[in-house]
Amino acid sequence: MAHWTIDEPTKIDFDGVVTLKANIVAGTVSILPTDNRPSLQVSEISGHPLEVVHEAGMLSVNQKRGGLEGVLQWLQNTRGRATVTITVPKDCPVTLNLVTANAVITGLSGRVSVKTASGDVTLDGVTGTIDANTATGAIEAQGVSGSVSFKSVSGDLALAHGVLESLNAHSVSGKITTDVDLHDEGGVQVKTVSGEVTMRLPESTSAEVSLNSVGGRIDSAFPELTREERAVPKTVTGTLGDGSASLNVNSVSGAITLLSRPDPEALKQEGERDL
Repeated sequence: MAHWTIDEPTKIDFDGVVTLKANIVAGTVSILPTDNRPSLQVSEISGHPLEVVHEAGMLSVNQKRGGLEGVLQWLQNTRGRATVTITVPKDCPVTLNLVTANAVITGLSGRVSVKTASGDVTLDGVTGTIDANTATGAIEAQGVSGSVSFKSVSGDLALAHGVLESLNAHSVSGKITTDVDLHDEGGVQVKTVSGEVTMRLPESTSAEVSLNSVGGRIDSAFPELTREERAVPKTVTGTLGDGSASLNVNSVSGAITLLSRPDPEALKQEGERDL
């Protein structure tokens, strides 16, 4: 087992990393893929030092002192922060726990699990399984594929570009906004209390759709869907294409909006006609 206590800017290279677990309270952490030796680079650090352990390929980076007392000490020391960049193999599973720290995770294909209190998380080109839990922090992702699980109190979720095999999202008041393609036989399950849900899908999407809200507004840009004219609850259902995938959204008072976008081939043909 190798152990380091880091209290100044430094860089460490590792022989190999098969899993990464990082606890970052305040500051910024970036996790990037590499085909070379995995590494840890600390470019800024103040307050409590980082504790780094590397054993049997398992890398642990811990900024948080043990117990609730340690977390409170960090929160009281507003100047305490760390700026950390970690490179790992593309398929390395990552577990990341944040308090107020922000994180950027790019280009990984292994499982990514993120828990954050108020820190914001950006995911770019992550193609494995994503499990994100937040209190008030925002989760933004682009170029994603695979499966996404999201739980939030008031933090927002935004997904752009990519193809989803599944999305399972639960929110109290956080907004959920997506502009992605839905994989054949993929499934979307979204539940909110007062959070707004806005989803944009290609016009050629094939899915069984069910949109339900007790008191929120429901709008759909797909004429194939049918609105049931009942006072409570409001419901919009129907089948798009051959109905191979499924899309279910349920809210108590949050508005639900389902938008459509032209398929790339339709945009290309329209552009050719304009020439």
